[in-house]
Amino acid sequence: QLESALTAAQNRPVEVTETEVVVTDPNIAPRTVFFKIGSAELSPREVMNISYLAKQMQEFPNATYTVNGYADSATGTPEFNKELSLKRAQAVVDVLVKDYGIPANRLKVSADGGVDKFFKHKQSNMAKIHFRSYNPNQIVLFPQRIDENIPSDDPVRILNAMVDTLNLSSFHKLYKEQGRSPYDPRMMLKAVLYAYMNNIYSCRKIEKSLLRDIHFIWLAGYEKPDYRTINRFRNRVKDEINGIFTQIVLILASKGFISLDVEYVDGTKIESKANRYTFVWRKNVERNRARLLEKIRILLQQIDDVVAQENACIENTATEFPPSMLADMISELKASLENAPAASDKEEKKAEKQKVKQIKQLESHCEKLAEYNRHMRILGKRNSYSKTDPDATFIHMKEDPMGNGQLKPGYNLQIGTENQFMLDFGLYPNPTDTLTLIPFENSFHERYNRFPLEEVADSGYGSEENYSFMEENGIEAYVKYNFFHKEQRADKYVTNPFKQENLYYNKEKDYYVCPMGQHMNRTGVRHYKTESGYIAESAAYRAARCEGCPLRCMCFSSKSPGRTIEVNHRLKEYKQKARERLTSEKGIRHRGQRCIEPEAVFGQIKYDMGYKRFRHFGKDKVTMDFAFFAIAFNIKKMCAKIKNEKMTDKNYQNIRVA
Repeated sequence: QLESALTAAQNRPVEVTETEVVVTDPNIAPRTVFFKIGSAELSPREVMNISYLAKQMQEFPNATYTVNGYADSATGTPEFNKELSLKRAQAVVDVLVKDYGIPANRLKVSADGGVDKFFKHKQSNMAKIHFRSYNPNQIVLFPQRIDENIPSDDPVRILNAMVDTLNLSSFHKLYKEQGRSPYDPRMMLKAVLYAYMNNIYSCRKIEKSLLRDIHFIWLAGYEKPDYRTINRFRNRVKDEINGIFTQIVLILASKGFISLDVEYVDGTKIESKANRYTFVWRKNVERNRARLLEKIRILLQQIDDVVAQENACIENTATEFPPSMLADMISELKASLENAPAASDKEEKKAEKQKVKQIKQLESHCEKLAEYNRHMRILGKRNSYSKTDPDATFIHMKEDPMGNGQLKPGYNLQIGTENQFMLDFGLYPNPTDTLTLIPFENSFHERYNRFPLEEVADSGYGSEENYSFMEENGIEAYVKYNFFHKEQRADKYVTNPFKQENLYYNKEKDYYVCPMGQHMNRTGVRHYKTESGYIAESAAYRAARCEGCPLRCMCFSSKSPGRTIEVNHRLKEYKQKARERLTSEKGIRHRGQRCIEPEAVFGQIKYDMGYKRFRHFGKDKVTMDFAFFAIAFNIKKMCAKIKNEKMTDKNYQNIRVA
């Protein structure tokens, strides 16, 4: 048996075990390419991932790689998963060979089919992940200088440098020498302006930013004023902040960003903080006041008293009487009623009660009349105002989400711009722009002690009064007028011979000629006063005889025997001068620039910086808030131009146009 076992062992074939040795290069990390479920197509993102792998393969030209294809076991049947994994592996190989030139003999394709977990057998070869140390409770958490993380060209540094150059002597006068030391007004101004530059307008949000944002912390020197202090500061400097705006504009002019020679003017409506349903209308007040006066006259006539009868006779002839006069009458009526003997019978008691009732009614009417007078005093020349913001006027807004043309309380904001910097601003109650130009130009003169050399505006400002003002003050007016664009087109408006503007005028003999050749002679002159008090003059011309004219039906539709026209010769001359300027080469350039000057600024104000509604009551506080905003807007615009055009030196003190 031993011999037979030995013989069998000698005749048994020798088994050779092959061991696969995998050498892992620590410089080459495994890559994973992901596919959509059930798909073998590579996405652009995964192709980019393969490009990184191709670079590694090119750095190690002697290494060979195995591309293992996998599929989720839940995708399909084992046969389907096997085929899908093979297609995926081949898709990766094709990209490496065709797109990146990796030799095919360096790549092996393997398909593992459906699996539950990927890379089970590769876990031992993967490098261990080491995270950076993390300890938020360390003693020294921030660097020694917190501005290390603030770039040298950050807008906060430019703002800091600009405010340091401002003259804040007007601010210092607002503080008392006694008491607790206040926060430095320069620091407060920097914090508020930087908040406005970043669309932060709430005092509470500014307070939070001073504790959270390193830009605010560095700018404020880690001072931590609360929201009440910030709000008091804004209200304290509401009269002086306009001077700071002027200083900023003059700095921009000295650095070459603007010239102050050209001003592009336009207006927009911004809604007030007031309630939309607290309106007071002039017509309602006037109508109700007239009715109340009539009630008072009737009541005075009904009161059986000598004093009342005398005053009733006075009121029958007078048109107005103040509430103080009614108060005196009421006191006299009460005195006469108290001094009267006591009523003895039922009729006298009834009469006495009637008088008491009438005196109470008169007192009520007196209070109501005082209220109506107060409404009229607040209205001034306006047609409406808001009870919660008496300075706001109800006007149409472009933003009308309801689509019903609802009037809302707001202000007419006028701005003058150059190179998209704000040169001046003003808030007016006028719903139209015509009456705002002259006070706006006077505001410009008050700021800079001169008028702009050139004024560019749209047709909303083209009136005789405005043209006259600009001509008297040496301003070259590139201001459109009504129908200017119609005159530039060869349509019916220009070619219609019956239009007053197209009639022939003989200036020497002062007459017009109608299309039939009949003279239209001057019949008179009419003077009228505009809403602002400007006196304009228009001349009337009339044709002698239009009966039987074959062109009458096309000429005019009035029943009068002859056609009459009114012509404002002064306004006509101004329009001719404006037309020549606007159609010149310089005028065309200004007209094109106007579209991207104030209009672009309004878009940036409302939509880029989110300033669509005022946040204060009263014109003085609204003006204060917008002054802060205008300063922040100009500094932010300057920072953007510095960044885009690279116009700065290292210290940001000598900014210049490249």
